[in-house]
Amino acid sequence: MPKMQTTIRLEEEDYKQAREILEFVGMSYAQAINIFNRMVVLNHGLPFDAKIPNKKTLAAMKEAKELKGEFTTLDALKSERAAVSN
Repeated sequence: MPKMQTTIRLEEEDYKQAREILEFVGMSYAQAINIFNRMVVLNHGLPFDAKIPNKKTLAAMKEAKELKGEFTTLDALKSERAAVSN
């Protein structure tokens, strides 16, 4: 299938974080976008539900923003992965 080049505008911090996460799992940003596009075509729409969060989800989001509860960082996950690999 022929390829085409396109330009999109993204939030810079989201883009940087997404690239780092995708790199961590061994995928390029372009590969992820191609998968997303393919899934939109196969699903004839978004490949996930786009819903307004319920009260439980909103509470979890608030907790995450306030750094309450259990959470980890990408660096911690990388360290954990490296320890398992060795």
